[in-house]
Amino acid sequence: MTRKKHGADASSSSPSPQGRMPQTGARLETGRRRTSRNGAVAFTIIVFAAVCALVLACAQLLAGGIGLAALVIAVVVGAMAASSVHIVMEWERAVVMRFGRFNRVAGPGIVFTWPVIEFYTVRIDQRVAATYFGAEETLTSDLVPVNVDAVVFWMVFSPKKAAVEVEDYASAVAWMAQAMLRKAIGRASLAEVACRRDQLDAELKDELEAKLDGWGIDVIDVEVRDIVVPRELQPAMAAGAIAARERDARMTLAEAEADISDMLKDASANYEGDPEAMRLRTMHLAYESVKQSGGTLVIPSAFSEGFTDPDAADAVTKAVKSA
Repeated sequence: MTRKKHGADASSSSPSPQGRMPQTGARLETGRRRTSRNGAVAFTIIVFAAVCALVLACAQLLAGGIGLAALVIAVVVGAMAASSVHIVMEWERAVVMRFGRFNRVAGPGIVFTWPVIEFYTVRIDQRVAATYFGAEETLTSDLVPVNVDAVVFWMVFSPKKAAVEVEDYASAVAWMAQAMLRKAIGRASLAEVACRRDQLDAELKDELEAKLDGWGIDVIDVEVRDIVVPRELQPAMAAGAIAARERDARMTLAEAEADISDMLKDASANYEGDPEAMRLRTMHLAYESVKQSGGTLVIPSAFSEGFTDPDAADAVTKAVKSA
Protein backbone atom coordinates (compact mmCIF):
# COMPACT_ATOMS: atom_id res chain seq x y z
CA MET A 1 0.00 0.00 0.00
CA THR A 2 1.62 3.28 -1.08
CA ARG A 3 1.58 6.38 1.04
CA LYS A 4 0.65 9.83 -0.23
CA LYS A 5 2.90 12.85 0.19
CA HIS A 6 2.21 14.88 3.34
CA GLY A 7 1.40 18.57 3.01
CA ALA A 8 1.52 21.02 0.22
CA ASP A 9 5.29 21.42 0.29
CA ALA A 10 6.25 17.80 0.97
CA SER A 11 6.78 16.88 -2.65
CA SER A 12 9.78 14.96 -3.86
CA SER A 13 10.93 13.71 -7.24
CA SER A 14 12.68 10.65 -5.81
CA PRO A 15 11.37 7.33 -7.17
CA SER A 16 9.52 4.93 -4.93
CA PRO A 17 10.26 1.22 -4.56
CA GLN A 18 6.60 0.51 -5.14
CA GLY A 19 7.09 1.46 -8.78
CA ARG A 20 9.24 -1.64 -9.30
CA MET A 21 6.83 -3.96 -7.53
CA PRO A 22 4.11 -5.98 -9.23
CA GLN A 23 0.93 -3.98 -9.43
CA THR A 24 -1.21 -6.90 -8.31
CA GLY A 25 -2.03 -6.47 -4.66
CA ALA A 26 0.28 -3.49 -4.27
CA ARG A 27 -2.61 -1.30 -3.25
CA LEU A 28 -5.72 -2.53 -1.53
CA GLU A 29 -8.89 -0.52 -2.00
CA THR A 30 -11.34 -0.85 0.89
CA GLY A 31 -14.11 1.27 -0.59
CA ARG A 32 -14.01 3.70 2.35
CA ARG A 33 -13.79 7.44 1.79
CA ARG A 34 -10.59 9.05 2.91
CA THR A 35 -10.34 12.16 5.02
CA SER A 36 -9.97 15.46 3.18
CA ARG A 37 -8.86 19.00 3.90
CA ASN A 38 -11.62 20.69 1.94
CA GLY A 39 -12.83 22.51 5.05
CA ALA A 40 -9.39 23.95 5.76
CA VAL A 41 -9.00 25.07 2.15
CA ALA A 42 -12.44 26.65 2.22
CA PHE A 43 -11.52 28.50 5.43
CA THR A 44 -8.40 29.95 3.77
CA ILE A 45 -10.43 31.11 0.78
CA ILE A 46 -13.02 32.71 3.04
CA VAL A 47 -10.31 34.55 5.01
CA PHE A 48 -8.79 35.83 1.77
CA ALA A 49 -12.16 36.97 0.41
CA ALA A 50 -13.23 38.58 3.69
CA VAL A 51 -9.98 40.58 4.04
CA CYS A 52 -10.14 41.68 0.42
CA ALA A 53 -13.73 42.82 0.88
CA LEU A 54 -12.83 44.68 4.07
CA VAL A 55 -9.93 46.52 2.38
CA LEU A 56 -12.12 47.45 -0.60
CA ALA A 57 -14.84 48.69 1.75
CA CYS A 58 -12.33 50.88 3.59
CA ALA A 59 -11.04 52.23 0.27
CA GLN A 60 -14.61 53.02 -0.77
CA LEU A 61 -15.23 54.95 2.44
CA LEU A 62 -11.92 56.81 2.48
CA ALA A 63 -11.36 57.53 -1.23
CA GLY A 64 -14.92 57.47 -2.42
CA GLY A 65 -14.16 54.83 -5.03
CA ILE A 66 -12.27 51.66 -5.85
CA GLY A 67 -9.30 52.04 -8.12
CA LEU A 68 -6.53 49.80 -9.37
CA ALA A 69 -4.33 50.62 -6.41
CA ALA A 70 -7.10 49.63 -4.01
CA LEU A 71 -7.54 46.30 -5.80
CA VAL A 72 -3.80 45.58 -5.65
CA ILE A 73 -3.64 46.48 -1.96
CA ALA A 74 -6.72 44.33 -1.23
CA VAL A 75 -5.19 41.29 -2.96
CA VAL A 76 -1.84 41.71 -1.18
CA VAL A 77 -3.42 42.18 2.24
CA GLY A 78 -5.80 39.26 1.64
CA ALA A 79 -2.92 36.98 0.62
CA MET A 80 -0.93 37.96 3.71
CA ALA A 81 -3.93 37.32 5.95
CA ALA A 82 -4.62 33.95 4.31
CA SER A 83 -0.95 32.96 4.78
CA SER A 84 -1.07 33.97 8.45
CA VAL A 85 -4.13 32.00 9.56
CA HIS A 86 -4.13 28.23 9.05
CA ILE A 87 -6.32 25.29 9.98
CA VAL A 88 -4.40 22.20 11.13
CA MET A 89 -6.47 19.03 11.38
CA GLU A 90 -6.60 16.88 14.51
CA TRP A 91 -4.24 14.25 13.08
CA GLU A 92 -1.75 16.80 11.70
CA ARG A 93 1.07 18.91 13.07
CA ALA A 94 2.48 21.99 11.34
CA VAL A 95 6.24 22.54 11.38
CA VAL A 96 6.72 26.34 11.57
CA MET A 97 9.94 27.95 10.35
CA ARG A 98 11.13 31.49 11.17
CA PHE A 99 13.64 32.95 8.75
CA GLY A 100 14.48 29.43 7.60
CA ARG A 101 15.17 28.04 11.07
CA PHE A 102 12.96 25.66 13.00
CA ASN A 103 10.72 27.55 15.41
CA ARG A 104 7.94 25.29 16.71
CA VAL A 105 5.47 22.53 16.03
CA ALA A 106 1.92 23.90 15.99
CA GLY A 107 -1.56 22.44 15.90
CA PRO A 108 -4.11 21.07 15.84
CA GLY A 109 -6.68 23.84 15.36
CA ILE A 110 -6.11 27.42 14.23
CA VAL A 111 -2.44 28.31 13.82
CA PHE A 112 -1.25 31.90 13.43
CA THR A 113 2.05 32.85 11.80
CA TRP A 114 3.67 36.16 11.13
CA PRO A 115 3.45 37.14 7.45
CA VAL A 116 6.72 36.90 5.54
CA ILE A 117 8.66 36.20 8.76
CA GLU A 118 7.16 32.82 9.55
CA PHE A 119 5.84 30.01 7.40
CA TYR A 120 5.23 26.32 7.82
CA THR A 121 6.85 24.03 5.34
CA VAL A 122 4.96 20.81 5.85
CA ARG A 123 1.99 19.31 7.64
CA ILE A 124 3.00 16.01 9.24
CA ASP A 125 0.31 13.33 9.33
CA GLN A 126 0.63 11.45 12.65
CA ARG A 127 -1.83 8.68 11.89
CA VAL A 128 -0.73 5.07 11.41
CA ALA A 129 0.37 4.51 7.81
CA ALA A 130 0.73 1.25 5.91
CA THR A 131 3.48 0.92 3.30
CA TYR A 132 3.69 -2.01 0.91
CA PHE A 133 7.17 -3.19 -0.03
CA GLY A 134 8.80 -6.34 -1.37
CA ALA A 135 11.93 -8.05 -2.60
CA GLU A 136 12.01 -9.61 -6.06
CA GLU A 137 14.39 -12.41 -7.05
CA THR A 138 16.29 -12.19 -3.77
CA LEU A 139 18.74 -15.03 -3.09
CA THR A 140 18.54 -16.87 0.19
CA SER A 141 21.61 -18.25 1.96
CA ASP A 142 21.18 -21.55 0.03
CA LEU A 143 21.02 -19.62 -3.29
CA VAL A 144 17.29 -19.99 -3.97
CA PRO A 145 15.62 -16.92 -5.56
CA VAL A 146 12.37 -15.93 -3.86
CA ASN A 147 9.84 -13.10 -4.12
CA VAL A 148 8.64 -11.75 -0.79
CA ASP A 149 5.89 -9.18 -0.23
CA ALA A 150 5.38 -7.43 3.11
CA VAL A 151 3.62 -4.50 4.76
CA VAL A 152 5.07 -2.18 7.40
CA PHE A 153 2.80 -0.18 9.73
CA TRP A 154 4.42 3.01 11.04
CA MET A 155 3.71 6.49 12.36
CA VAL A 156 5.55 9.75 12.97
CA PHE A 157 6.14 10.48 16.65
CA SER A 158 8.43 13.50 16.16
CA PRO A 159 7.23 15.96 13.46
CA LYS A 160 10.39 18.01 13.90
CA LYS A 161 12.73 15.12 13.06
CA ALA A 162 10.54 13.94 10.18
CA ALA A 163 10.66 17.41 8.62
CA VAL A 164 14.29 18.33 9.37
CA GLU A 165 16.25 15.06 9.32
CA VAL A 166 14.93 13.44 6.12
CA GLU A 167 13.73 14.86 2.82
CA ASP A 168 10.82 12.50 2.04
CA TYR A 169 10.20 10.29 5.06
CA ALA A 170 7.40 8.27 3.43
CA SER A 171 9.65 7.13 0.57
CA ALA A 172 12.53 6.65 3.00
CA VAL A 173 10.45 4.19 5.02
CA ALA A 174 9.64 2.16 1.89
CA TRP A 175 13.24 2.08 0.67
CA MET A 176 14.65 1.22 4.09
CA ALA A 177 12.09 -1.57 4.61
CA GLN A 178 12.95 -3.09 1.24
CA ALA A 179 16.69 -3.00 1.97
CA MET A 180 16.24 -4.60 5.40
CA LEU A 181 14.01 -7.31 3.88
CA ARG A 182 16.65 -8.22 1.29
CA LYS A 183 19.33 -8.46 3.98
CA ALA A 184 17.15 -10.65 6.19
CA ILE A 185 16.37 -13.02 3.31
CA GLY A 186 20.05 -13.27 2.35
CA ARG A 187 20.95 -14.38 5.87
CA ALA A 188 18.37 -17.20 6.04
CA SER A 189 17.77 -20.38 4.07
CA LEU A 190 14.62 -21.04 2.09
CA ALA A 191 13.23 -23.31 4.81
CA GLU A 192 13.84 -20.65 7.46
CA VAL A 193 12.19 -17.94 5.36
CA ALA A 194 9.15 -20.12 4.67
CA CYS A 195 8.70 -21.65 8.11
CA ARG A 196 9.75 -18.81 10.39
CA ARG A 197 7.64 -15.88 9.26
CA ASP A 198 7.09 -14.62 12.80
CA GLN A 199 10.82 -14.56 13.42
CA LEU A 200 11.38 -12.71 10.12
CA ASP A 201 8.66 -10.18 11.05
CA ALA A 202 10.24 -9.53 14.46
CA GLU A 203 13.72 -9.22 12.95
CA LEU A 204 12.56 -6.69 10.35
CA LYS A 205 10.66 -4.70 12.97
CA ASP A 206 13.70 -4.42 15.26
CA GLU A 207 16.03 -3.40 12.44
CA LEU A 208 13.60 -0.81 11.04
CA GLU A 209 13.01 0.68 14.48
CA ALA A 210 16.75 1.11 14.96
CA LYS A 211 17.13 2.79 11.55
CA LEU A 212 14.01 5.02 11.59
CA ASP A 213 14.12 6.19 15.19
CA GLY A 214 16.53 8.99 14.27
CA TRP A 215 13.98 10.26 11.74
CA GLY A 216 11.19 10.47 14.30
CA ILE A 217 9.35 7.43 12.93
CA ASP A 218 8.08 4.55 15.02
CA VAL A 219 7.54 1.11 13.48
CA ILE A 220 4.39 -0.49 14.87
CA ASP A 221 4.43 -3.83 13.06
CA VAL A 222 5.83 -5.65 10.03
CA GLU A 223 3.86 -8.44 8.35
CA VAL A 224 5.15 -10.69 5.57
CA ARG A 225 2.23 -11.16 3.17
CA ASP A 226 3.49 -13.75 0.70
CA ILE A 227 6.56 -15.82 -0.19
CA VAL A 228 6.72 -17.02 -3.80
CA VAL A 229 9.22 -19.61 -5.04
CA PRO A 230 9.96 -19.82 -8.81
CA ARG A 231 7.79 -22.38 -10.59
CA GLU A 232 10.84 -24.19 -11.94
CA LEU A 233 11.80 -25.16 -8.39
CA GLN A 234 8.36 -26.11 -7.12
CA PRO A 235 8.32 -29.72 -8.54
CA ALA A 236 11.77 -30.44 -7.10
CA MET A 237 10.77 -28.97 -3.73
CA ALA A 238 7.55 -30.99 -3.73
CA ALA A 239 9.49 -34.21 -4.49
CA GLY A 240 11.94 -33.43 -1.70
CA ALA A 241 9.08 -32.83 0.72
CA ILE A 242 7.45 -36.14 -0.24
CA ALA A 243 10.74 -38.02 0.20
CA ALA A 244 11.27 -36.40 3.60
CA ARG A 245 7.77 -37.40 4.71
CA GLU A 246 8.30 -40.99 3.55
CA ARG A 247 11.62 -41.14 5.39
CA ASP A 248 9.99 -39.86 8.57
CA ALA A 249 7.17 -42.40 8.21
CA ARG A 250 9.60 -45.29 7.77
CA MET A 251 11.69 -44.17 10.71
CA THR A 252 8.59 -43.99 12.86
CA LEU A 253 7.54 -47.49 11.74
CA ALA A 254 11.02 -48.87 12.45
CA GLU A 255 11.02 -47.32 15.93
CA ALA A 256 7.59 -48.86 16.61
CA GLU A 257 8.77 -52.30 15.48
CA ALA A 258 11.84 -52.02 17.70
CA ASP A 259 9.66 -51.14 20.68
CA ILE A 260 7.32 -54.05 19.94
CA SER A 261 10.20 -56.52 19.64
CA ASP A 262 11.54 -55.37 23.03
CA MET A 263 8.10 -55.85 24.56
CA LEU A 264 7.76 -59.36 23.06
CA LYS A 265 11.20 -60.26 24.35
CA ASP A 266 10.21 -59.22 27.85
CA ALA A 267 6.94 -61.16 27.56
CA SER A 268 8.72 -64.34 26.42
CA ALA A 269 10.97 -64.06 29.45
CA ASN A 270 7.92 -63.95 31.68
CA TYR A 271 6.33 -67.04 30.04
CA GLU A 272 9.57 -69.03 30.06
CA GLY A 273 9.37 -71.99 32.48
CA ASP A 274 5.63 -71.49 33.11
CA PRO A 275 3.67 -73.72 30.67
CA GLU A 276 0.36 -72.97 32.38
CA ALA A 277 0.75 -69.24 31.81
CA MET A 278 1.69 -69.91 28.20
CA ARG A 279 -1.41 -72.07 27.78
CA LEU A 280 -3.60 -69.34 29.26
CA ARG A 281 -2.01 -66.84 26.89
CA THR A 282 -2.70 -69.17 23.97
CA MET A 283 -6.33 -69.47 24.99
CA HIS A 284 -6.61 -65.70 25.30
CA LEU A 285 -5.19 -65.16 21.82
CA ALA A 286 -7.61 -67.79 20.44
CA TYR A 287 -10.51 -66.01 22.13
CA GLU A 288 -9.48 -62.65 20.73
CA SER A 289 -9.18 -64.02 17.19
CA VAL A 290 -12.63 -65.66 17.38
CA LYS A 291 -14.13 -62.49 18.88
CA GLN A 292 -12.80 -60.22 16.13
CA SER A 293 -13.44 -62.54 13.16
CA GLY A 294 -16.68 -64.10 14.38
CA GLY A 295 -15.51 -67.60 13.26
CA THR A 296 -15.45 -70.96 15.00
CA LEU A 297 -12.49 -72.42 16.86
CA VAL A 298 -12.07 -76.22 16.78
CA ILE A 299 -10.15 -77.62 19.81
CA PRO A 300 -8.90 -81.28 19.62
CA SER A 301 -10.37 -83.70 22.23
CA ALA A 302 -8.38 -85.72 24.80
CA PHE A 303 -8.55 -88.83 22.61
CA SER A 304 -6.65 -87.12 19.83
CA GLU A 305 -3.93 -86.12 22.26
CA GLY A 306 -3.07 -89.84 22.67
CA PHE A 307 -1.79 -89.91 19.13
CA THR A 308 0.62 -87.11 19.86
CA ASP A 309 1.62 -87.99 23.46
CA PRO A 310 4.34 -90.74 23.37
CA ASP A 311 3.39 -92.20 26.78
CA ALA A 312 -0.28 -92.47 25.88
CA ALA A 313 0.58 -94.05 22.54
CA ASP A 314 2.68 -96.79 24.28
CA ALA A 315 -0.16 -97.55 26.73
CA VAL A 316 -2.61 -98.00 23.88
CA THR A 317 -0.21 -100.37 22.07
CA LYS A 318 0.32 -102.53 25.15
CA ALA A 319 -3.43 -102.76 25.72
CA VAL A 320 -3.97 -103.92 22.16
CA LYS A 321 -1.28 -106.59 22.40
CA SER A 322 -2.57 -108.01 25.73
CA ALA A 323 -6.00 -108.31 24.25
